[in-house]
Amino acid sequence: MGRFEIVGEDAIRDGRCTDIYFRRVVDVMEKDGVNPRVTMEVTAAGLPDPWGVFCGLDDVVRLLEGVPVDVDAMPEGSVFSANEPVLRVSGRYRDFAVYETAILGFLCHASGVASAAAHIKLVARDRPVFSFGSRRQHPAIAAMIERAAWIGGVDAASNTCAPEGIPLAGTMPHAFVMCYPRPEDAWCAFARGAGPEVPRIMLADTLSDEKVEAVRAAECGATAVRLDTPRSRRGDMRAIVEEVRWELDVHGYPDVKIFLSGGLSRADVVAYRDVADAFGVGGAIANAPVIDFALDIVEIEGRPYAKRGKRSGVKQVYETAGGRRVTLPLHAPAPEGAVPLLLPCIRKGAVVARPNMQDARERVLSRLSGLAREG
Repeated sequence: MGRFEIVGEDAIRDGRCTDIYFRRVVDVMEKDGVNPRVTMEVTAAGLPDPWGVFCGLDDVVRLLEGVPVDVDAMPEGSVFSANEPVLRVSGRYRDFAVYETAILGFLCHASGVASAAAHIKLVARDRPVFSFGSRRQHPAIAAMIERAAWIGGVDAASNTCAPEGIPLAGTMPHAFVMCYPRPEDAWCAFARGAGPEVPRIMLADTLSDEKVEAVRAAECGATAVRLDTPRSRRGDMRAIVEEVRWELDVHGYPDVKIFLSGGLSRADVVAYRDVADAFGVGGAIANAPVIDFALDIVEIEGRPYAKRGKRSGVKQVYETAGGRRVTLPLHAPAPEGAVPLLLPCIRKGAVVARPNMQDARERVLSRLSGLAREG
């Protein structure tokens, strides 16, 4: 263990970061010479919402690269429903048993974040949504949080360790404003000193009434004002936002936008999307419920076989031209014109298709566009 209480990449890759019972049973099976060829599928019996976004596949592929297994999966960024297999692994059980903990950890957490981001982006409609929640999670997984949120559709992320290709967004903390004699001094310093590429979004709720600080910030060059504490106000937050908008308009700042953040939920985004111009969402994305995936045997030595409560046999998920989804046994005839969704990723340990973050994001956004039109 290093300076911080985190698990290193080598421990994950070597299978040392696992539940102890996997190591114990592998030892027992090795002594008995038992190592059947199995196929295991990842499914979720239930979801927090009617649909989820499949995410975390890139880490699974990196984990199992070089392990003598075959892996098929829905492309990262695919929308899926309960009971649909999103990934399957085929190989000798002892060869990959210790990786079950990491496989599920990768998929459950990332899919939960991506799903929450997608649902919030959907209800935000044309309003930008920014991922501000990496501080609500351990810093060791900041890159995963921001990657999953980006795939889920957010417009930018705040953490500087976000993967390359994700735009960064942020404004200023209350502490910055409080370090200057007056809020105006902080806002003007920011307007002077921040790089030209940085939007002049001024935090306007530190010491005074929001509408008062908003107008003063606009006078200091703000292109937008951020209201960050909707949960700490005892008044009607919608009324506060509407007052801020009114005062900005009547004082000659109709182009100054209102950026809302601070403990926002999906319901808050729905409630304020017609009066706020953008949202910074933290815990509702970063602390989203994980997708409760399970990895279960569905076939042993070519024979359909499953535990109670699971459907035996290897399966394929198809999408028809009309968008209908159907799950069938792998070797059953496919519906006419249907597209199979589980595709090869690894064959005998060799990667044949590696997930691409931007492709995954576009996959989500294209589906959200369709859902927005339907809704």
